[in-house]
Amino acid sequence: MKIDLSAKMQDALNKQIAYEGYASNFYLALAYWCDFHALEGCKKFFMRQSEEERIHMLKIYDYLSDCDIHPVTPAYEQPSSQYANIQEVFQKVFDQERSVTASIHSILKLANEENDFNTQQFLQWYVDEQREEEAVIRTIIDRIKIIGEGGQSLYYIDKEVEKINNNIIATDTGNVA
Repeated sequence: MKIDLSAKMQDALNKQIAYEGYASNFYLALAYWCDFHALEGCKKFFMRQSEEERIHMLKIYDYLSDCDIHPVTPAYEQPSSQYANIQEVFQKVFDQERSVTASIHSILKLANEENDFNTQQFLQWYVDEQREEEAVIRTIIDRIKIIGEGGQSLYYIDKEVEKINNNIIATDTGNVA
């Protein structure tokens, strides 16, 4: 079934592929920043996030393909691998998620303007997903603020992030603890 997408919509969705792919690489880089700093729980969190962003990207590939449009595979900017501390890492993550949310909202606005009901419906999953992602990162940032800074604090931050990650995995698999 061919679904007509405007040139503007095709361009916007292809740009979103690039955002999601970059996010996947960004989280992968963060995972190994955490690995270098012996933050195993944070590494696991970011590895899962990297894979999740890759899945987000592939969903857009599939949507465009279902619309009989050949998706554009982008080149990605190199994510930073230098951060002062875990607080900066999670603030950058929050900023990244807010940027992705703004992009999704922009595409949804375009879909509304163009009366593109198929894309509106497709994007609703992303709207819900971004709300959840931002809430998780805000929770982590709040817990980091409560735990504080310092060597011993890193241990507790890492354990909190691992616990949050395990809860997300359990919820996703239906094994809520």
